[in-house]
Amino acid sequence: MSNDRPAGEDLAAFAKRAGQLAGWAARTGFEFTRKLPGVEIAEQIVKQGERQLLSELRRRLDEVDDPYHAALTAASAMNRPDTNGSRPVEATITLVHTRAQLEPLRAAMAELLNHSIGFGRERAREYLYAIILRQLTPDEARILSALSDGSPFPAVDVAERTSLGAAGRFVLRNASTVGKAAGVSLPDQVPGYLTRLIGLGLVELDEEVPALETQYEILLTDETVREAEKSVKRAKFVKRTVHISRLGAQFWQACDPSAG
Repeated sequence: MSNDRPAGEDLAAFAKRAGQLAGWAARTGFEFTRKLPGVEIAEQIVKQGERQLLSELRRRLDEVDDPYHAALTAASAMNRPDTNGSRPVEATITLVHTRAQLEPLRAAMAELLNHSIGFGRERAREYLYAIILRQLTPDEARILSALSDGSPFPAVDVAERTSLGAAGRFVLRNASTVGKAAGVSLPDQVPGYLTRLIGLGLVELDEEVPALETQYEILLTDETVREAEKSVKRAKFVKRTVHISRLGAQFWQACDPSAG
């Protein structure tokens, strides 16, 4: 990076600024007072500040090393002619095994292996969290925030009931009320969001919790669940719960903008 400070300090600084902005809005009762005269201007200022912070954070995250991109850039440099166009410019890449020409995928793996040599525990954790953060959508961040206090939410899979009453072909997985609780923009995409979060290791599924029976009943009336139910002759609902994982809790603790 061109900045003299480590990437982690930069990201932490921007996250802290975002947390301070959110804290100010909470302390002043921003959602309530937006109805008062003249508050629209203040709302625009806050939104502009949020956009600037998110834009800068996105730029910082884009600077996290992408080994495949680095390999492609290096390969391009190797094949670029010099100023007189007579021969390629020599490019030096530090690799575990140096070769004159490497396929991008192999070179990318070599880049990662080189990183592993110089990374300490904290730097490796920062790199992991930054890579995870880059993969999240805004709705998925909202879901993770809703799960961050450790509370379980009901989840349900919809399958076609077999003649023996067992679950056969699944037509929907990981539908949950957590999307509505988080206020996501695309409620119909919640099953996919949860599937991705589970795949990233940030969220886990567990057994049905009888105390959430009322919420299960509400979930079964969800439009996405109802559509899946209509797609099979006889539906079987597999009830579970969804909650944040150990990795997810550690990740949220490191990235929580309100903790600054």
